[in-house]
Formats: sequence, C-alpha cells, structure tokens
Amino acid sequence: MKKVYKVENLDCANCAQKLEDKLNKVKGVNDCKVSFMMQKITLEINDENVEEILNDVLKTCKKVEPDMKVLVK
Repeated sequence: MKKVYKVENLDCANCAQKLEDKLNKVKGVNDCKVSFMMQKITLEINDENVEEILNDVLKTCKKVEPDMKVLVK
C-alpha cells in the first residue's frame, strides 16, 4: 500500500536523509522516500496492521525531527 504525507518544518536535505534512513527500518515499511524539496514522505507499507505501522512511523518522525509536523488526514 502506498501512502503519501505532506510535512511542515523539515529543515534540510540532511535531515530528510536521516529521517528516510530511520523510517526504512520501521517494521512493516517496505520502502520510504523523504523529499526535502517537496516536503513529503512517500511510504510503501504492508497492508496488514496499517494503523500500527503508521503510529510507529509518526513516533519515529517525532524522535528524529521533533519540530517537523506530518499532515495526516
């Protein structure tokens, strides 16, 4: 399943790369791309336990980039 989220306050390309590396290690995430220029996160995740995976993704985002906001609808 592919999910795309807009983000706010992602400060630099280095931060985006660091975040991408951490998110790719989250259980259930098959692939993750973080774009500093587009201010978005693109996730390929397992179809099972979607809510749990997304919660883990949001927690990881807060740990790596505490000032960044993920816009979840």
